[in-house]
Amino acid sequence: MIRQGDTIENPITGERVTFLKTSSETDGELVVIDTTVAPGGFVVAEHVHPYQSERFEVLSGDVVMVEPGTPHRFRNPGSEEIRFRTEVRPALTFETFLETMFGLASDGKTNGNGLPNAFHLAVIMSEQFDLVRLPSPPAWMQRIGLGFASPLGRLFGYEPTYIPA
Repeated sequence: MIRQGDTIENPITGERVTFLKTSSETDGELVVIDTTVAPGGFVVAEHVHPYQSERFEVLSGDVVMVEPGTPHRFRNPGSEEIRFRTEVRPALTFETFLETMFGLASDGKTNGNGLPNAFHLAVIMSEQFDLVRLPSPPAWMQRIGLGFASPLGRLFGYEPTYIPA
């Protein structure tokens, strides 16, 4: 379980996240994180949060608000680290999702883009569909695909959350 002050890293994407306020502290209202992205670092894919807003504040002062349902991604094309604070409202299962994806990457269980194999990803995304999804194809098509691939992933022994051994 994530606690205030915990830091997790994704060696594939170059992201490091420190939890400032957790879901349990805010009664599910929000999660607040400080994110550092290494030069060349990136978020895995453009994505949509259907029921959450994300507020990004670059620590130099710029603020970007991403409303629910808005496709977004980030990348650090520069030669220095960038730091920003993110507020995610409501918290939902945001912490669990980050723990799972960062944990898999840290343990070498993802590809060079930071994604696990297709069947494991289907199990995770089926579980997290109300948290995050792709901007396209339409949600109903993604649900159909996950409906086929996720049960196969479970047969292969994949779980929707990752707990390191």
